[in-house]
Amino acid sequence: MLVYAKGAEHPLREPCRELLRAIERGSLTATTTAEAIQEFAHIRAGRRGRMDAADLASAYVDLLAPLLVIEEEDVRAGLRLFELHPELGCFDAVLAAGALAADAEALVSADLAFASVPDLVHIDPGTPAIEELLRR
Repeated sequence: MLVYAKGAEHPLREPCRELLRAIERGSLTATTTAEAIQEFAHIRAGRRGRMDAADLASAYVDLLAPLLVIEEEDVRAGLRLFELHPELGCFDAVLAAGALAADAEALVSADLAFASVPDLVHIDPGTPAIEELLRR
């Protein structure tokens, strides 16, 4: 979601930007993990350089603070999800476990593999579900 919001022209760019604007206005509460910020910075640095990536990642930390802390038990639960759901990458499985442990209302991601996780509400920013989230 973070990459799409600041990346090149893409069908998901505007819905992701609208989500960030709602967070900035305070009409929506959201967070992410330090690991997700690190992944964003890594991807962004390859396209725009380290200074740009670090500046934007820092702004995301400020916007999404406090960050969700992934605990040891979240990693263990994530590894179980990773075993059970072959469509999930390990990073995403641990993120899903952290969201579940935090009783997150939803996890917003364009990665459709999150929809396979029982009890996790997944919202794809490319669907009308994002508009419903933004209206709350």
